[in-house]
Amino acid sequence: MIKYDKTQIQKIKSQIFEQSGVQMLIKREDQNHPFVSGNKWWKLKYNLEEVLKARQTTLLTFGGAYSNHIFATAAAAHELGLKSIGIIRGEETLPLNPTLSFAKARGMQLYYISRETYRNKTEASLIEELHTQFGDFYLIPEGGTNELAVKGCGEFARQLNAEIDFDYLCLPVGTGGTIAGMIEGLDKSKRVIGFPSLKGATFLEGEIRKYTSKKNWQLVYDYHFGGYAKSTDELNEFMNEFEKQFNIPLDPIYTAKMMFGIMDLINRNFFEQGSTILVFHTGGLQGRQQI
Repeated sequence: MIKYDKTQIQKIKSQIFEQSGVQMLIKREDQNHPFVSGNKWWKLKYNLEEVLKARQTTLLTFGGAYSNHIFATAAAAHELGLKSIGIIRGEETLPLNPTLSFAKARGMQLYYISRETYRNKTEASLIEELHTQFGDFYLIPEGGTNELAVKGCGEFARQLNAEIDFDYLCLPVGTGGTIAGMIEGLDKSKRVIGFPSLKGATFLEGEIRKYTSKKNWQLVYDYHFGGYAKSTDELNEFMNEFEKQFNIPLDPIYTAKMMFGIMDLINRNFFEQGSTILVFHTGGLQGRQQI
């Protein structure tokens, strides 16, 4: 299987936290693997086990041009000696951005489909067409979100329960699989706060409820900065200042938006005094090259 490097929990010290009466810890899962990093390691873990158990030789998955999942899946397939196919939303744009350049360099075959066709990514008719074109493959959904991904993230959450005491878990949200697994794996006493990077992402609540019936979570929609893979000068300035101050790199697609949101909510007294906030650093730092 893909190697996992044990990661640290880093305490962040700032006058803001002292004034607000909260403590912030960051679980540095960006350090768990050079390429299959952060939540992607956990989402892919049981999917990859299933691929090897079934003796499949090819992975096929879906993603946008800036997808952390495409990046990680290409890396994982290459490391395991598997073929990989990435079904990419939209037309090919040359030169390829760093994510797609990396995926192609790791042997992933990139196949572009229109945004309209991409909306049918879960339909049996489209999957059948892809089988006709590419032959046999193991399908991993967009973002890696399926029951096996939720299982992997739930396992990680249970490890956190045993490792450290905290009151809130904060994490960025893409397709909803990671937060669903974290909700399932954590004690009900923990409050899970998700920060979607997509604009107009209220549909995610329904996606998350497919995998969990727990109520100890919420999504905060105010920090998407224009939508997926979009950024602003304000966000980029915050990201650079955060790294300078705390020596922790963020990416503008997911983790910087989350961290901006957390800091703003602390200033608004969203979190109870005396509480501990644990931040899940989900990796994806190659996104720093793209915006």
